[in-house]
Amino acid sequence: MAVRNDNPKQTDGPHPSTVRALPFRPPVLIQGRYVDLIPLTPEQLPALAEAGRFPEIWTYILSGSADTPERMRELVGLLLERQSAGTDLAFTVVRKSDGAPVGMTRFLNIEPAHDTVEIGGSWLTPSLWRTPMNTDAKRRMLAYAFEVGGVHRVQLRTDLRNQRSQRAIERLGAVREGILREHLVTRDGWHRSSVCYSILFEEWPKVRARLDAELDRPWEPTGSRPPG
Repeated sequence: MAVRNDNPKQTDGPHPSTVRALPFRPPVLIQGRYVDLIPLTPEQLPALAEAGRFPEIWTYILSGSADTPERMRELVGLLLERQSAGTDLAFTVVRKSDGAPVGMTRFLNIEPAHDTVEIGGSWLTPSLWRTPMNTDAKRRMLAYAFEVGGVHRVQLRTDLRNQRSQRAIERLGAVREGILREHLVTRDGWHRSSVCYSILFEEWPKVRARLDAELDRPWEPTGSRPPG
C-alpha cells in the first residue's frame, strides 16, 4: 500500500515516489459461484443489448438509458474509452450456468495515490434481480479490490431515489456515510443526490464472512429470495 505521510508539514498528498500502481488494468477475469466477470468487449454488444433492453434497468443509472442496441453501443464505447484512460475497469457479468451475458459492472474512480476504488455502474437483466447473482458479483469484486488490489477503501454510491439499490448495498455490510446533495447532473437534466457507502480494509473479513454465509444459503433458479 502507499507509504503513509506522517510529516504534518506535508499536506499535499503522497509523494509521487510512494504511489504504487493498482492492478485495475485489463485484462482481468474474476470468477464467482453464480457469475463470472469477464472483460467488456464490443463483441458482447448483441447479448448485452438483449439483456439490457428493459427500461426499468436504467431509471437511476447515471450514464442514461441503454435499452436499445444503439444506446448500448454508445455506453460500451464510453466505458472502453474510460478504461483506456485508466479511470475505469469494466466487466460483462456472465451467468456461469450457460455463459450468457446478463449485465455489466465496473471499478471506477481508481485512485492509487489514496488506495481507493469505487464499485458502480452495475446492472443485471430484471429476471435476475431476485437471485444471488449481484451478491456474488459484489463479493468477488470486493475480494479482488482488497486481496489482490490491496486497497484501503472501497466506495459505493447510488441515487438517493433508488431505495432498492440502497437496500442491496446495505445488505453487503457497507457503512452509509452520508449524502452528496445534487452534485451531479444526469443526462435528462436532473440534479442527482447520491448516497455514499464504503467498506474499509479492516472491515473486509467480517463483510466477507457475511457474504459467504449469504451465498451458502440454498438457492434454486426458480426460487425466490430478497433482491441481491
